[in-house]
Amino acid sequence: MQTATEDSTSGKGARLKDIPGETGWPIIGHTMQVLKNPVGFGQYMRQKYGSVYRSNSFFRNTVNLLGPEANEFVLMDKGRNFSSEKGWAPYLGKLFPRGLMLMDFDEHKAHRHIMAAAFKSGPMKGYLERLNDDMPARIKAWGETGSFKFYPAIKQLSLDMATTVFLGLEPGDDSQKVNKALTDMVAASVGVVRIPIPGSLMAKGVKGRAFMVDFLRKLIPARQNSKSTDIFTQLCQAKDDEGNTFTDQEIIDHMIFLWMAAHDTITSSVTTLVYELGRHTQWQEKLRAEIKSLGLNDDRLPYDKMNDLTLTEYAFKEALRMNPPVPAVARETVRDVEYGGHIIPKGTVIGISMVATHRDAEVWEKPQDFDPMRFSPEGGVRARHRFAWVPFGGGAHMCLGLHFAYMQAKVIMTHLLPHYEISLPEGYKTTFQIMPLIKPVDGLPLTLKATV
Repeated sequence: MQTATEDSTSGKGARLKDIPGETGWPIIGHTMQVLKNPVGFGQYMRQKYGSVYRSNSFFRNTVNLLGPEANEFVLMDKGRNFSSEKGWAPYLGKLFPRGLMLMDFDEHKAHRHIMAAAFKSGPMKGYLERLNDDMPARIKAWGETGSFKFYPAIKQLSLDMATTVFLGLEPGDDSQKVNKALTDMVAASVGVVRIPIPGSLMAKGVKGRAFMVDFLRKLIPARQNSKSTDIFTQLCQAKDDEGNTFTDQEIIDHMIFLWMAAHDTITSSVTTLVYELGRHTQWQEKLRAEIKSLGLNDDRLPYDKMNDLTLTEYAFKEALRMNPPVPAVARETVRDVEYGGHIIPKGTVIGISMVATHRDAEVWEKPQDFDPMRFSPEGGVRARHRFAWVPFGGGAHMCLGLHFAYMQAKVIMTHLLPHYEISLPEGYKTTFQIMPLIKPVDGLPLTLKATV
């Protein structure tokens, strides 16, 4: 793929070197700084060069645009200036090709229109029933363990739920093979080495993808006539209003990508939420009381009660603000673009940072504090810039599964909080690693105590 270099030009006045910034160390650029402390590095560059600056990481020159206005400019993309496919391909192309994030413009719109059928209320109710069926035993196992590290536990739970709800597989040899293949793919997607050298994470990830392609292809004929309620079956049968359907390969590509996106989102966001509830026990009590007020039977959350968990939704949104599952978004310009007084050349990688916006003290009051009421009408949510909070992106590429993410988080809370108190070690505070994946550096040790 061709990207702009410091000396590249594209049309009159479009020179990357004219944009303020630096390229860092030879070859590796700023890669190590970004991996070690992306927020701190971004703050340093912003203070030195402003909200539009040039840097280099992961072997690519990038023009970074920071702030809610920049988020809106890039994500809404009214001029069709930015390619999501070219922006993400170096990171995801070998492992998750042809997913929605790796499509642009009219093609993306057509595929998204068909896929939307799998996220309408009917299918969503089926996914909810699967979550309600499978969640109690897993939460109970946590409670019986008592003290454990939450991050690996929720990672395994979200992995198992994705295999059950997305693929419709029951626990067994097949599900274990699928879990391993998909785990290897996710690990490879965030590895520094981007070519499948034998023994590397990328080589394992490419092998995992080959397994998944073969595995899913064999299942498609039966799923096209199945009454199963899993997402894979819904994709096999999805049609838009004109009756258009996906090819077998398109089903496979979209299925693998959806699994990856959902698994990573729920792992990081629920980890953040549980950590903050452990630190702010008054909020734990508020959510517990709200859930109990619904009078649920066997803790099963009905679809028509989803919107009644108002405080739970505020708390989940605040967790997504503090640690957005996708810390940054990549695009590539398809023509010269002017923004903030700078002309950005065609073929330039563009980066916007969710995590930087979400932690900006000029945008959020006391951004380091856990305050779910930011998202209430009283908390000023309507007065805030609509692209100040963008954990699911925005515009044409807004995450199609965002309502599924809310649903899964609410189901976990409805099965967890009525029965267990979340307790952290006395005086405990963890640090969240942002790159390459958002996670607590120590795994988040905690204890679940049975409620009286």
